[in-house]
Order: sequence, then C-alpha cells, then structure tokens
Amino acid sequence: MSAVLEANGLRKVYVGGDRAEIEVLNALDLAVYPGEMVAIVGASGAGKSTLLHLLGALDHPTSGEIRLGGRPYASLGPADRDHLRNREIGFVFQFHHLLREFTAVENVAMPLRIAGVPGGSARARAADVLERVGLRERLHHRPAELSGGEQQRCAVARAIVHEPRVILADEPSGNLDHRHGRELHDLLAGLARMLDTALVVATHNRELAERADRILWLDHGALRAATAAEAMA
Repeated sequence: MSAVLEANGLRKVYVGGDRAEIEVLNALDLAVYPGEMVAIVGASGAGKSTLLHLLGALDHPTSGEIRLGGRPYASLGPADRDHLRNREIGFVFQFHHLLREFTAVENVAMPLRIAGVPGGSARARAADVLERVGLRERLHHRPAELSGGEQQRCAVARAIVHEPRVILADEPSGNLDHRHGRELHDLLAGLARMLDTALVVATHNRELAERADRILWLDHGALRAATAAEAMA
C-alpha cells in the first residue's frame, strides 16, 4: 500500500526579532497510509502545530518536500493549494472555529458551497454527515445553542464532509471535559477507519494517543517511534 501523505527532509526555520534563526523542524520524515491513525506527541513547543500547518499546506517549509497522493506541494500554485485544503484535507482544531451566525448544517455545508456544490445538495450532504456524528437533532442549531462536545462534533463533520484523503487534528479534545473528550476520541478513530482516511493528530492526551496505530515522538525537530514511557506521559 502506498502512503497517502509523505514528508521527506522537512525543515522549518523562523527568524526571531533579533534576526536569530529558530529551527523548529529538522530533516523530518513521515509517511501516513489510508485508514491509519498516527499520533504526534512531544513537549509543548516541540513543533507539533507547525508540522500540521505544513502538512495541511497552511505554511511553507524552509526546505524538504511534502506530497499528498504522490503530488508534491511545491508544484502547486495558489489556486491548487486552495483546492487541496478545501477538498483533500480536513482540519480539526482545539477550538471549533464554527461561524456563529450560521446553523450546524450551514457550517458543515460551507466547504461544499465553496467548492461550487449547489445549495440543496450541499445541505443534504451536510445533514447526512451530521447524522453520522450524532447530531441529527441539532441541524438547525447555531453554535451558541450547542454544547462544547456538540460544537466539536460539528467541526469534525465539517472536516469530513468532502471525504478528504487526510484529516489533520491539532489537540482536538483539548477544550473538552473528560467524557466529551472520550466521545470525540471514539468518533475520530472510528471515522478514520470507516472512511479509509489517514488521520494525523497532535495531542498531549494519552487516551487519544493510545487509540492510534502509531505514536511518534517529536523531539529536536525530528520524529521517531515513542518509547513506552513517552507514550504514557
């Protein structure tokens, strides 16, 4: 089986206010396969969010290559990168980032509408996905009318509505209590396998990391298999 998402020799350097270089990632390699869940763990500030931003084409690496479905990001122009983010990658963040003036079904339909799907078809697809994540009775509720767990489920529905190749999740349960966090973990792990979608999750949550097929430790800018002690940290 071929990897759906690959990074080779990835390096990211920022320049501080004093013009000093800050190296966050250095010669990082990663390969993720369809239906696989990979947890990225490590100390705060290790670069987990930076890595997800690069994998999601939200930022550019200083050097190295990222490929989705064998296609290198470096070959993509601005319009193609927009298409990639909207159609082939799903994002789930710690905070849901739902549009407060829109209902749940309107929020979930938004990526489809941006992609040019007619309104009725987009809403029907969004309603189907919301039912899949357990929000059938909340289609017409606005974010302020949803609980924290429901808001994050809505965000997951928005991330998968276009059936992406990859889901990138950055501390997805970090803003939830234990019960709602566990429910979200079940949902994410189940969806990755059901949809045969690659899932890369950056997390400090041990329970979520333990759901993964692989746990990778990010340290000094590179990834390696986490030790048992690191996986339990």
